[in-house]
Amino acid sequence: MDLQFPLARWRNKVPQFEAFYEAGGPRSGADYREQSMLAVDLELTGLDVRQDAILSIAAVPIIGGRLVLAQSWHQLVSIDGGVGQSATIHGIHDRHLTDAQPLEQALLALLPQLAGRVLVCHHGGLDLGFLQAGFQHHFGQGLPLKVIDTLKIEQRRLERQGTVLKADSLRLAQCRRRYGLPDYPGHHALVDAIACGELLLAQASALAGRRPLSIGNLLAMSR
Repeated sequence: MDLQFPLARWRNKVPQFEAFYEAGGPRSGADYREQSMLAVDLELTGLDVRQDAILSIAAVPIIGGRLVLAQSWHQLVSIDGGVGQSATIHGIHDRHLTDAQPLEQALLALLPQLAGRVLVCHHGGLDLGFLQAGFQHHFGQGLPLKVIDTLKIEQRRLERQGTVLKADSLRLAQCRRRYGLPDYPGHHALVDAIACGELLLAQASALAGRRPLSIGNLLAMSR
């Protein structure tokens, strides 16, 4: 079943969103290997959507159960003021933002990549919150985005096994190690988007085996 979008209500209000709605919603009943997805990661100045800002956005398509690295995308985002102490985490300094794009332009570049796809994020509520705030601020409306959250999927899996969750049990690197995936340098949006996409495919393969696993099931596990 496709998720239906109210195109007529949006057409005059936000013309930039027309192509997104015309692409239609993702197919919740489709197997994860049949539904196009988009692994997304952000680097931020902090975790408070009310006062912090997006510094970079990266996206990697997942098509046919494979990451399409040739279509990966990464964009630095200019901000008002400086990056402050957050540079110690993500390594993005003020000097790196000289040629960065304003957030409005970065979101417009991301928008076609979102069309017809389900997002894949690690700690999806955080990334989605910042993206929605950006769309709301610059275009007056958010988007009805659906997010598969690899952190939530792993949390549910471990809890079903009766595993006691330690403080760092759900970090991206720790989750990947349980599936035998290699360690990557952290806190770079493009690297983390790739790492998250790989993790989702490993999780889905472990959950499904040879059986189908629908996008709807993965979305349910992400709540």
